[in-house]
Amino acid sequence: MILQSKSLEKLRSLINEETQYRSGPQLVQFFNALGFSGSYGQGFPSRSAYTDQRLANINGTPELDKCIKNLFAPVNFIGRVSELDNFIKDFNQYLAFDKWKIIRNGLEIIFTKVDRIDIDEKPLVPNEDDFLKNEFQEISLESIGLEGTITEILKHRVAEIEKCLSADAPLSVIFLAGSTLEGVLLGIALKYPKEFNQSKSSPKDKDGKVKQYQDWTLSNYIDVAYEVGLLAEDVKKFSHSLRDFRNYIHPYQQMSSRFNPDKYTAKISWQVLKAALFQLSTNKI
Repeated sequence: MILQSKSLEKLRSLINEETQYRSGPQLVQFFNALGFSGSYGQGFPSRSAYTDQRLANINGTPELDKCIKNLFAPVNFIGRVSELDNFIKDFNQYLAFDKWKIIRNGLEIIFTKVDRIDIDEKPLVPNEDDFLKNEFQEISLESIGLEGTITEILKHRVAEIEKCLSADAPLSVIFLAGSTLEGVLLGIALKYPKEFNQSKSSPKDKDGKVKQYQDWTLSNYIDVAYEVGLLAEDVKKFSHSLRDFRNYIHPYQQMSSRFNPDKYTAKISWQVLKAALFQLSTNKI
């Protein structure tokens, strides 16, 4: 399979952050599984440049097919198969120009040739750069309609995030943005318990009962908020990236993944929070 540049750009985005955020060491591991023998260390290029080079090297070879199959392997999407199908549908709009199409048949990822370009007119979820270009008016937390005391606490957190951005403290921005988003979503769940508990995405215990809210993860809140129409697909996608970033609150997790957040990472996290707050203040159940 030979892909055009636009398809390769989309594939790079899917590998680097859309399906999951992959740090430098994780990208090395991903491509080493395709026959490369790279390592992560001083002088490592940007994540985008690294993936672009690797994809250019395997474009038109069987390793590219293997790369795509590994990326979309259903075993990596346990509990979120519908999300996998959306990723495939999204990518197929690019592959149409290469006269290829991906089909998921159960656990198998299949490639098939197509003889015409058939584009789904549904707008695509933006990539990181496009998402960062969005501008949001100042958000009033009061407009979300949470209880007054928690609203004041959240306002102080938002103010602190802005201070951390100015002070070039990206790790603090990530942790505060993630916890603030989780706090807002918990407040909305308490406001609409019926809708959140009856959602197909609500987490269940081994007996099939919906878990108590204190046992929900940020991922659970994001998926349910999307399902009930409070968050759009773009914010859902990038909110999961913020969730993954926030996991590095554990120092040993950060060490093992060699994750070093920078201003760009902080900017994404802040943009995710602003976009989520905007949608939560305008979308109603």
